[in-house]
Amino acid sequence: MIEFQLDPASGVATYLQLVQQVHQALRLGMLEPGDQLPTAQQVVAKLAINPNTVLKAYRDLEREGLVRARPGMGTFVVQTLPGRDEVALARFLSQMSKLLLAARAAGLDSDDIEAIYRTAIRNVFAEGVA
Repeated sequence: MIEFQLDPASGVATYLQLVQQVHQALRLGMLEPGDQLPTAQQVVAKLAINPNTVLKAYRDLEREGLVRARPGMGTFVVQTLPGRDEVALARFLSQMSKLLLAARAAGLDSDDIEAIYRTAIRNVFAEGVA
């Protein structure tokens, strides 16, 4: 089951952070059709957020056709995101983890690393290299 985390400094609305984390988990194969999302009560208890925030995120995911609420049972993944190459994702995750460990060993903190990552993403996709 996915465990949501919030970054209050991100500037991204809380419900969107939840939606993005489900998208990421689907892309990485951490969530599959049939998997249950945490209940709104579980998320509220862990993150101390308004239940309506969780419900809004789940409604957005349901509108996208990714999850379905089953009254009295919970919210379940019904579809994954298309175009996932699991081998390529696993290889990239491994390489990225090694780079992150090297960056930490070099004394960079998470803000430094994130700034570098976001700059690299903008540079690569601005050049049309995808």
